[in-house]
Amino acid sequence: MQKYLKEARIVLTLAIPVVFAQIAQTAMGIVDTIMSGSVSAVDMAAVAVGTSIWLPVILFGHGLLLALTPIIAQYNGSGKRKYIPHQVCQGLWLAVGISCIIMFLLYHSNQFINYMLNLEKPLNEKTINFLFYLLWGTPGYLFFQVFRCQCEGLSYTKPGMIISFIGLFSNIPINYIFIYGKFGMPVMGGAGCGIATASVYWIMFVLLYMYIHYSNTFRDFRIFQKYNKPDLVVLKKLFYLGLPVALSLFFEVTLFALVTILVAPLGIVAVAGHQIALNFSSLMFVLPLSIGVAVTIRVGFCLGKKNVEQAKISSWTSLIIGIFLACCTALLTSIFREHIASLYNDTPSVVSIASHLMLLASIYQISDSVQVIGNSILRGYKDTRSIFYITFFAYWLLGLPCGYILALTDIVYPAMGPSGFWIGFIIGLTSSAILMVFRMQILQKKISRNLK
Repeated sequence: MQKYLKEARIVLTLAIPVVFAQIAQTAMGIVDTIMSGSVSAVDMAAVAVGTSIWLPVILFGHGLLLALTPIIAQYNGSGKRKYIPHQVCQGLWLAVGISCIIMFLLYHSNQFINYMLNLEKPLNEKTINFLFYLLWGTPGYLFFQVFRCQCEGLSYTKPGMIISFIGLFSNIPINYIFIYGKFGMPVMGGAGCGIATASVYWIMFVLLYMYIHYSNTFRDFRIFQKYNKPDLVVLKKLFYLGLPVALSLFFEVTLFALVTILVAPLGIVAVAGHQIALNFSSLMFVLPLSIGVAVTIRVGFCLGKKNVEQAKISSWTSLIIGIFLACCTALLTSIFREHIASLYNDTPSVVSIASHLMLLASIYQISDSVQVIGNSILRGYKDTRSIFYITFFAYWLLGLPCGYILALTDIVYPAMGPSGFWIGFIIGLTSSAILMVFRMQILQKKISRNLK
């Protein structure tokens, strides 16, 4: 029991700064929405539509880079720190390549918006302008993630937290300048959010690089002391290790985006209730996500030290912490769901739908916690292909079809509307959680047998 309590303290020490970092990044989106919405509803909608296009693309790139964390953690655990700078440099080269592709896609996003979304002209123009300015922040965002992976892989999660809050607080005045046209700048509305967000990403990257460069903690990591050319072997390894993670992130983001589109024909009240429940459950998701980051670091570090038993202890400890936190948030969500919904909107019909969906959300929070932490444990073991297969099956072959049948057809039960999709979420996330834990057990037994 004592060894589990000790491990719990280590995991929580790593996870708490990540929680605050995630909150800061979520708050940036809220600030953008509020400040652009104060100009006009069209500007706010442009930011919302632009962000829905930006997020799947940039998170795919982010997912590719997440391969760095377990690699660095294992090198750190095995005492092979001298190999880490080379991995970081190759991560930067990978970020350069991803940035070029993402910037190209976003630069031509007007074609997708014009032909697929069929937006009204003012909204169309503002969305295109928002994405045009935001795309220049792509390298800054991905470079920041590379150095954040370096810090987290070495068990330093506080720098990412501090700089995320600096990014949040700098986002407000930069938004103020470009959205409202201050200090000689033209009034840009929602498009100004694109400039502000891109600027903040570069600021965060520069600050984190300076911290690593000048900190005594990272004295043996002088990344740019000499030219480090692309290493195709390492780049290939990073790409193939990160690709399943990137695809699983893409599947998850696009799943929720697609459900929102499918809910749209059911009416404004249904969409509003769905979005409120989805937004709040996303806030709760920050907790297991942060535990997941911590357990990836711990598992990678323990495997680097060849301490397979400690990696196993860390895995189960993290799952227990995640389940406990999910039970707490699920209980609070179910008790105060009507009060929470009314904070977003005071229309009785919207509050009624949102509170009902939040009750379903409180059920899937436990499954969601287990699946995201299980996902992170498998990343720590570098078993990323399993993540891809499990998420694709659970989300797209099981959860979405079940949700569609329950929500929009009378095949099993009279069409349930948004509730049907949320029952689909429960089915998909629960199956994902079971499969993740099952795969984790198989992997741990296999590694233990190989050591005997």
